[in-house]
Amino acid sequence: MPTLPLDLVWAGHPRSIASALLRSEGFNALVDPGPASTLVTLHEQLAGQGLRVSDLNAILLTHVHLDHAGATGSLVQENSRLQVFVHSRGAPHMADPSKLLNSASRLYGHEMQRLYGEFLPVPQANLRALEGGEVLRLGPRQLQVLYTPGHASHHVTYFDPAESIAFVGDTAGISIEGHPFVLPATPPPDISLELWDASLNAIAQLHAQRLFLTHFSFSNNPDRHIATYRGILHRWSDLAGKLLSSISDETEAMRAFAREVGADAAQSLSPDEISDYFFSGALHLSWQGLARYHRKRAATVN
Repeated sequence: MPTLPLDLVWAGHPRSIASALLRSEGFNALVDPGPASTLVTLHEQLAGQGLRVSDLNAILLTHVHLDHAGATGSLVQENSRLQVFVHSRGAPHMADPSKLLNSASRLYGHEMQRLYGEFLPVPQANLRALEGGEVLRLGPRQLQVLYTPGHASHHVTYFDPAESIAFVGDTAGISIEGHPFVLPATPPPDISLELWDASLNAIAQLHAQRLFLTHFSFSNNPDRHIATYRGILHRWSDLAGKLLSSISDETEAMRAFAREVGADAAQSLSPDEISDYFFSGALHLSWQGLARYHRKRAATVN
């Protein structure tokens, strides 16, 4: 059966988070099940396909950020047979999410519960740690695993050669149902443009016919998408570096960043589309990630 996007309607926003349902004969899996706050919707979406959580065999995580992985522990609690595939650097945070939650709480404050719900730990017995380079055999389906850091140091991409789909998580940014505008997501703490460029090269070399983005769904022209995204990502980085060197006040620099990025988006998107994009890719977090990246580089040089 072809891969299906499941719209999780995150915090009441359609076309924000898509979980990918992979169905094969006798094997069902989800790529990025989303946050626990969308579990009710996930159950409804599965029921619409004639499935329950008990029918799932595996969860495939591109990375452990809450909007991608937060529901995993709750799903394992409901179905103890679930295998959870995640990069080895992310696996400890799935087993004990306390550090992850403390970090996220500093970013989201009182909005944490509304946006993400409860992040339950995943038992070690359910975790399958990845390094990149593996071939996963999920029933009759085989997926290649690529290590694709840049957005996060523990990010992986899954490639299904049979359908020619690369499940890229956040490595290829945010594009709603293939819209040609692509928004970077560059949150702290471990943004690296050098690693990101290498990851985009590795994804391009797959020659996939489609990309599957968690934010949101399919992009059907991977070459154009990756080239567009790479250009915007580097423009954002250059802008952040320029503002950091020219504006001493952090708040004012962030506002200037948001103004320029918003003006750029307005050339391609309607006001409603801008709202959808910027809900999924919060600009203040992207600014914080890029600012941290440039400060770390400057400290290394000095």
